Amino acid sequence: MIRQTAMALASLVLAGCASFSQDGGFDAVAQLTRERVGQTPTYQRTGEQADSAKARVAELLAQPLTADSVLEIALLNNRGLQASYAELGIAESDLVRAGRLANPSFSFGRLSGGGAVEIDRAVLFDVLGLFTMPWVRQVEQQRFEQTQLQAAFVTVGVAAEARTAFFEAVAAQQLVGYFGQVQEAAEASNELAKRMAAAGNFSKLARMREQSFYSDATAQLARAQHRAVAARERLNRVLALSGDPLAFTLPDRLPDLPVAPAEPKDAEQTAMDMRLDVLMARRATESTAKSLGLTNTTRFINVLHAGYQNKSATGEQRSNGYEIELELPLFDFGSARVARAEATYMQAVSRTAQVAIHARSEVRESYSAYRTAYDLAKHYRDEVVPLRKRISDENLLRYNGMLASVFELLADAKDQISSVTGAVEALRDYWVAETNLQSALTGRPPASAPAMGAGSAAASAQPAH
Repeated sequence: MIRQTAMALASLVLAGCASFSQDGGFDAVAQLTRERVGQTPTYQRTGEQADSAKARVAELLAQPLTADSVLEIALLNNRGLQASYAELGIAESDLVRAGRLANPSFSFGRLSGGGAVEIDRAVLFDVLGLFTMPWVRQVEQQRFEQTQLQAAFVTVGVAAEARTAFFEAVAAQQLVGYFGQVQEAAEASNELAKRMAAAGNFSKLARMREQSFYSDATAQLARAQHRAVAARERLNRVLALSGDPLAFTLPDRLPDLPVAPAEPKDAEQTAMDMRLDVLMARRATESTAKSLGLTNTTRFINVLHAGYQNKSATGEQRSNGYEIELELPLFDFGSARVARAEATYMQAVSRTAQVAIHARSEVRESYSAYRTAYDLAKHYRDEVVPLRKRISDENLLRYNGMLASVFELLADAKDQISSVTGAVEALRDYWVAETNLQSALTGRPPASAPAMGAGSAAASAQPAH
């Protein structure tokens, strides 16, 4: 009884102290995000904060974008993030309410007849809520922390999406420039073949081959231009830009390949300690366990009210006393609530185990994709592209020595198409794989990795023969 009284007094203290935090729970979200992506998001709850973010976005857009500036713009400007941060306010409201005693209820009754009036008055308090307030507050605290993890989870996802969209947009733009050069060369070759054929110095078959290559090059350029527009729009969506800010400038080429690939240590354990989806699953299980304990505590008493009551009647002295109201467990002994809570807890345990299994597997797969992408990009940089350049230089020497025709020189240029596009796409795949690896280690399940090797652009760039 002493223990219950002490807990009740503690609950009253909590009820008096429960209030909203100054940061609304966002500081924890900012720290979780900063630890994983290296930049801090902002929760724009005032017009001044929104204006400051808008000014910073305009400043960043005035310069050619980089992977870091794209990430900062996304964290400042993505409206979906701001909407997800509003969930913090909802969760904190539930937490504050859980730390406050429910409002008392007042009942009033009046009976009259035979010249007499009888009045009943009562004020009832939720006594059960008072005794269970510490447990309820703990449960709501864990739910609030779960909401913070969810907000960070969404933020890290937007950051990864922004980086991926940036690398894809730069690669697509780079390929447009290259296919434009190919199309110009094909047009010149086609025009030369047309004139030579008209002069009787070129066979009909060779003339049609040059015309076919020009047609293919024109189609390849059109497809590359659309891919660039689509990639730019994907970047625009994650940055949430509209109007004048759409005219952002991308760099001319992708960043260079690092000197050496990353070698993360204890990658799987890092994922178990840092992955937000793993932390969320664990916290959900803990919250469910707390709820189960609360259900066991209150399985027989579900409603308990106590309060002051008085009664007065005409010509009689007023009577004072108290009233207790509780639910009698005649038909439902609470077994259904307990069974439901236990099943929910086991469900949470199983889901947590499955999330952990997926996280470990995704880390291994992401690292394999990362190393493969690095090795392929390095292979193109150190082997394929230099070899194609040496071949091109040799053909140019042969042409200058009048040992090869201009069409043989152009044929060599056709053979370079797949090598150049493959090199650009391999470098793009590396940066996307690097983003996915970081996400798999510390943030959330990575996005689908692109297929290794020459992509659709390279495949469509094969010359017709």
